[in-house]
Amino acid sequence: MTNADSLISLVRAYNPKTNQALLRDAFAFGADMHEGQFRHSGEPYFTHPVAVAHILALQQMDDATLVTALLHDTIEDTKASFAMVETRFGREIAELVDGVTKLTNLQLTSTQTKQAENFRKLFMATSRDLRVTLVKLADRLHNMRTIKSMRPEKQAQKARETMEIFAPLAGRMGMQWMREELEDLSFRVLNPEARNSIIRRFITLQRETGDVVQRITADMRVELEKSNILADVAGRAKKPYSIWRKMQEKDQGFSRLSDIYGFRVIVATEADCYRVLGTIHQRWRAVPGRFKDYISQPKSNGYRSIHTTVSGRDGKRVEVQIRTREMHEVAETGVAAHWSYKNGERVENRFAVDPVRWIASLTDRLDDDQNHEEFLEAVKLEMYQDQVFCFTPKGEVIKLPRGATPIDFAYAIHTRIGSACVGAKVDGLRVPLWTRLKNGQSVEIITAEGQTPQATWIDIAVTGRAKTAIRRSLREEDRERYVRLGRELARVAFENVRKKSTEKALRTAAKALAIDSVAELLARLGSAEVTGSEVVRAIYPELAHVTGDEVDQGRAVVGLSPDQVYKRGACCQPVPGERILGITFRGQGVTIHAIDCAALVDYEDQPERWIDLHWQEGTHAAVNTVTFDATITNDMGVLGRICTLIGEQNANISDLKFIDRKPDYFRLLIDVDLRDAEHLHRVMTALEAESNVSSIIRHRDPGLAGTMRG
Repeated sequence: MTNADSLISLVRAYNPKTNQALLRDAFAFGADMHEGQFRHSGEPYFTHPVAVAHILALQQMDDATLVTALLHDTIEDTKASFAMVETRFGREIAELVDGVTKLTNLQLTSTQTKQAENFRKLFMATSRDLRVTLVKLADRLHNMRTIKSMRPEKQAQKARETMEIFAPLAGRMGMQWMREELEDLSFRVLNPEARNSIIRRFITLQRETGDVVQRITADMRVELEKSNILADVAGRAKKPYSIWRKMQEKDQGFSRLSDIYGFRVIVATEADCYRVLGTIHQRWRAVPGRFKDYISQPKSNGYRSIHTTVSGRDGKRVEVQIRTREMHEVAETGVAAHWSYKNGERVENRFAVDPVRWIASLTDRLDDDQNHEEFLEAVKLEMYQDQVFCFTPKGEVIKLPRGATPIDFAYAIHTRIGSACVGAKVDGLRVPLWTRLKNGQSVEIITAEGQTPQATWIDIAVTGRAKTAIRRSLREEDRERYVRLGRELARVAFENVRKKSTEKALRTAAKALAIDSVAELLARLGSAEVTGSEVVRAIYPELAHVTGDEVDQGRAVVGLSPDQVYKRGACCQPVPGERILGITFRGQGVTIHAIDCAALVDYEDQPERWIDLHWQEGTHAAVNTVTFDATITNDMGVLGRICTLIGEQNANISDLKFIDRKPDYFRLLIDVDLRDAEHLHRVMTALEAESNVSSIIRHRDPGLAGTMRG
């Protein structure tokens, strides 16, 4: 494990003015808090935070970020608290550590809805302080490097989560080296056979052809020297996962895949970049359609470079990236370039663009009430797609994902233009709206007054921005219809209790139900998100149950003599609405059983004790306890959501007991107070619909036949 002196020595190499005392204090505090804790590999746990800090020090991060790395698990996994960290290290570091803790607790691998919800939270957290995400990425990188000590199923879960979320996030933030390593580490877990196959083929290829990288690098250096260009030239074979992805995309075998080598040329000035490009194209034949100028048209994360693919020795295709030293720093470290130091001073890199602007623009243009699946779709589209550059008739550049259509182009200009779009011209020719745009094309959008988005546009659009705007417009159209329907439903619901659905009554109901406006209340009523009785109940709770008078609990059961008292059998817990009968007990009254209760078999030879009973007509109070046997996933917040679900059905939890605990599942008994069989059905349906509930059954125990419930 790196000790404090080694870490400080690494930091001082790029920041001689580092606060050594602060780093030593954080090192000592973290070691003390994690004392006695061990990783799955058997190593002391503190080796992990130290490794995370080491990764970030190699990215030349500031002291606050390094201290956060050393302490990032203390609030979650030790006796340390936010207040303790704040008192010792200050508010800034305490909030960073707390931010990493919250990201860790997001549990990003789950159902689609939960994944989408947490993706949104992740981006919100990222937008507050980017260093939180940098620490989390370094944390994930070290965990992936040491993943072999985990259980196989846990390895697969973490690898999928890394491949789907953290690797593309690192790439989008400009940390391409980290993206490639995260992808390759995940690939090693998820498809080791494919990865080993590619490595074996590389070894075979090298044996057959020799060191292609060294030969082509030498050739490039010779050509650049002839042109009097000073440059650093380096080459490498592409990562196994990158090659595998190309094989899948192009549906080609390894032997047919050509551009498996990449080369990088780093020069002093922007002008030299274009001189290098000319020299390479003069010496080797350029591959058509494989040229990208990210210097004149940078990526949104600040990435600048010229990409070209040429046919090198023996006709092999090789990709060449050409950039300056400043561009290279941004390309390698991405957002971490914001914290670069030289001689103890922060240095501004003029090419570094803070990716938080991209995150902020993404979250700003997505409505707060947008559903989580749409947000996830928009985020993934923003993260995964490469870009094309098209021009407006006035020559303005519009950046779009690869595969974008004129509809995406129109919405990228302005939502109003997109909504009014009726056609498009590409390079002066009229084209269908589903046409895929290419680099360098000029696009003119044709609009018409009164035009509104069509439902079919959802499948044509590619960008999250366009899809979101289209869905919002379609929802608004539906909303008007729902509002009209909701107004009529409200009128009928209020008339049923001899009241009027005035604007004031509706405003009062909306406020009681925590709904923003009357229009929103009516829209939800029209779309069946709330019921008319719920609206009435919000104002007139005493009139909520209009199907009959509330039943006196002392006379809830019909068929008993005046002097007989009853209790519900704990074995079957019958509720109003179910067929019942009674068994008499001398001196104890009558026990009520459901007609299908298994305990009744014990009284078959005592027919004199049986009484034919039924429930009183009307509305019963929610005092009939029923026990549910539930199996739920062992995930953060699941139990809280289940309790909330039950509460939303106007039911009360009177007791809860865990009967089995496993690493991945909990089994528990939940006592819920209900009105009747219909209420029981509603609660069970709501729980069955929850994705984190593996099973939910009504708990019945014949062994409790002698026990009574109130």
